[in-house]
Amino acid sequence: MNKITGNATNVRTLFNNRYTVQYYQREYGWEKKQIEELIEDLTNEFFEFYQEGHMQRDVEQYGDYFLGPIILTNDNAIIDGQQRLSSTTLFLIYLNNLQHQVGTQKVNIDNLIYSEKYGEKTFCINVEEREKCLEGLYDNGYYDLTNETSESVINLYNRYQDIEVLFPDDYLKGGALPVFIEWLIEKVVFIEIKTDSEQDAHKIFVSMNDRGLRLTPTEMLKGYLLSEINHNSVRNEANDLWKDKILKLKDIEKDGDADFIKNWLRSQYAETIREGKRDAENKDFEIIGTTFHKWVRENKSVIGLSNSQDFEYIIMDEFQTFSDIYIRLKKYSREFHNDYDCVFYNADRGFTLQYQLILASISPSDSTQIIDKKIKMVSCFIDQYIAQRVFNFKTVDYSSIRYTIFNLTKAIRRKTAEELAQILIDYIGNMEQTLDGIDYFYLNQFTRRYMLHILSRMTYYVEQQSGINIRFSDYVNRQQKNPYDIEHIWADDYTQGKHQLEFSTEDEFREYRNSFSGLLILSKDKNRSFQAMSYDKKVVKYDSENLLARTLNQNCYTNNPLFLRFMQESNLDFMPYDEFNKDQLLERQQLYKEICKRIWDVDRIEQIVNM
Repeated sequence: MNKITGNATNVRTLFNNRYTVQYYQREYGWEKKQIEELIEDLTNEFFEFYQEGHMQRDVEQYGDYFLGPIILTNDNAIIDGQQRLSSTTLFLIYLNNLQHQVGTQKVNIDNLIYSEKYGEKTFCINVEEREKCLEGLYDNGYYDLTNETSESVINLYNRYQDIEVLFPDDYLKGGALPVFIEWLIEKVVFIEIKTDSEQDAHKIFVSMNDRGLRLTPTEMLKGYLLSEINHNSVRNEANDLWKDKILKLKDIEKDGDADFIKNWLRSQYAETIREGKRDAENKDFEIIGTTFHKWVRENKSVIGLSNSQDFEYIIMDEFQTFSDIYIRLKKYSREFHNDYDCVFYNADRGFTLQYQLILASISPSDSTQIIDKKIKMVSCFIDQYIAQRVFNFKTVDYSSIRYTIFNLTKAIRRKTAEELAQILIDYIGNMEQTLDGIDYFYLNQFTRRYMLHILSRMTYYVEQQSGINIRFSDYVNRQQKNPYDIEHIWADDYTQGKHQLEFSTEDEFREYRNSFSGLLILSKDKNRSFQAMSYDKKVVKYDSENLLARTLNQNCYTNNPLFLRFMQESNLDFMPYDEFNKDQLLERQQLYKEICKRIWDVDRIEQIVNM
């Protein structure tokens, strides 16, 4: 093996260079979970040092944070570490955009994101297929995936959206932002390992990743719990049960075992959560999220573990009960089930906290019937909670609602079905946000991530009520060959129709064009082929599309008895339109609002508990 060098290199130095990725490892595959862990690790470490009033110069006294090794050849080809480097690039782009939005003192990090020559940008990770996406994200935080086929590019865009959702809303979006950025680029460190040849780089990669296996927190927790069971036969039985459930959890997703244990312990036992102060210590909620095996050992009295029977019970009863429920919930979140539809709806909108909240409501002694009822009630509540916030432009980002969900977790913990229903009904009834926010709802950068889901729910509801057999999952599945997209009823053309008479400026026209009632869903190929058409041509095409689109066409109201019966029984004011101008758009906004009130009916929780 030729010469090898290894140096601790901070983000500022590392990202001042440009790197290539070998063709055989160009896929960027991080998921939301890895981005969430990265942001939590970085922000938690930053607050170990930051104090109110600190400025960028104070970062010099802060400690370093190690983000792992990367392996490069001398010509800057990445052999190991492109996932972390690509994710850090996304993070730098997001922070750069955030600086423009919040108007704080700007830290210049442009040169860490790209270099420019002859008017063209070259990004830190120089892969040609990613350039347009990264440029769009850098310019305005958006990239149109309509014609995109690259898995890596789709993942990059989705992970950027995750960063937008997960980055804390509190101090870091204010005066602490430039200090955080300064710390990130100066004190976050990689170990840069360089070799003369690609062959040597691969040898190092194999050597670093093939030197024994560390015990995971799950394995350490199992070892502790089993060690406290006195009888060999019982211990062996508990061990077999544990292994069986862990295998099933891992079949769901790579870290399914750890994710389940975190949700289980938080839902049933966590009593404290880190305060919003900069120098606050981690509490039950955060410690369970990182070292749950240690937390159980240190809090065994809280859990009720004092003798061999207690340790036997927690595996043979609690662990078994809650792992089985969690496996069910994960199945419902991926495969649409009519009886547990809200679990799927919540998962489709990326609401990962639903598992904790649902598990909190359940007692190990609950019957199967009661467990089923609680799953339906809590998931229905979450569906309504998300809807009422989103329709009022209130975020449901993890960092914004974690305290709310944690307090709700404790409030509903092991309650009876009747007590649970009352708590959830009261909470929805006392929310500041209501469905009246629909009057002003429209498509923008914030609502874009939810709009396809909302329009799909409306389309599915109208079709389901009219006896049309369609799968909701088909409308929101982004992985299928020809997925559905958001369709604007008005073409993006100010000169069409009466727009210039009704709107004094093109900007005003575009605002109304993005109104809730001016949107539908169509398959991607239809969306592309219809987009430039005038309304009089589009409405003819809509007649062969989904039922919500068809309701704009007069033909929908003839020879369609099931729909007509639904319209009469529901008292919803569906109307066809030969022309669709400002007045018609505002009229249809009220129809959309009424449909949404039926979908997110506040009485549904009470109906479930009384079933």
